[in-house]
Amino acid sequence: MTHRPPIHWGCLPHPRRQRGAALLLAMLTVTLVATLASAALWQQWRHTEVEQAERERQQAGWILTGALDWARLILREDGRTNQNTGAGDHLSEPWAIGLQEARLSSFLAVDKSDDPPPTLDAFLSGAITDMQGRLNVANLVDQGKLSEPDVQAFERLFEQLGLPPTEVSALARQWLAASQPAKPPDGQPDIPPPAGEVPLLPRRLAQLTWLGLPPTSVQALAPFATVLPERTPVNLNTAGVEVLVASIPGLDTARARRLLEQRALRPFKTLADAAAVLGGSPSALQDRYHATNSRYFQVLGRLRLGDRVVQERSLVVRNGLDTRTLWRERTAASAQALSPEGQALSLQ
Repeated sequence: MTHRPPIHWGCLPHPRRQRGAALLLAMLTVTLVATLASAALWQQWRHTEVEQAERERQQAGWILTGALDWARLILREDGRTNQNTGAGDHLSEPWAIGLQEARLSSFLAVDKSDDPPPTLDAFLSGAITDMQGRLNVANLVDQGKLSEPDVQAFERLFEQLGLPPTEVSALARQWLAASQPAKPPDGQPDIPPPAGEVPLLPRRLAQLTWLGLPPTSVQALAPFATVLPERTPVNLNTAGVEVLVASIPGLDTARARRLLEQRALRPFKTLADAAAVLGGSPSALQDRYHATNSRYFQVLGRLRLGDRVVQERSLVVRNGLDTRTLWRERTAASAQALSPEGQALSLQ
């Protein structure tokens, strides 16, 4: 007969202890499953948000590209009209009328009485701006030398804006240094300067800080100056009072306002028309510095999708009936963070 050791009942797990351990294990299991499920849901939500943001980005790009093409078509047809009539570019033409914010679906509806689709909650606005209605920083240098008449024009503009005129001479020297190669010894071919010794030539007004112009001065200049890829005259049909006073030697504010009033009634076709309004010597207006038509325009498009806003600025040049885009700059922001210029908007 086999001998069995005695059973010590005190060593066996208590039923209550077993139930407590099982409950704890079940709670740990539920917590682990809930954590894994939450992580999976978060990953799925994140992928959905990224996909939606990418889809909205592509849609915004397509819409803004279409708006730019639309603006180029308007400028092209305006150029055709100018060729047929001999008229200049002025602020009463269709291109100068900004597009106020409108629901995008309203452009797509076949019947205007139909309600727009609720799924297309996008709003488009924009404007076109004549960049030759401003002083061109590139005019400071002419054929490798400083252009004194243009330097003086910028000095008059700086004086009107309360900026130090000494900044003009410093800016002109820096622009001259950046726009031409270093002079080699006699008999040697021209060679470009070593990298880093001469600043890059700015393409936009905000980049004038590269040449040492203070940001506050750049901000003050923004409505009255621009940077274009070549020398351009000031369009007397689109320039404001400050630019007119700066670009026409001897012109005061009162006569500049009179010029604005007369061109609103009858835009100038030639410089002679503007000279007749100014009186005095017609020599104050020269083809080299003044004009009644323009070739460079800035297009600003703004698309609002909910609380997201995408803006795009483009520089367009028009040569006859050929309109080309020189550069495009796209930025994104919330509807609350828009600048006053962006809210006023315009395909500028």
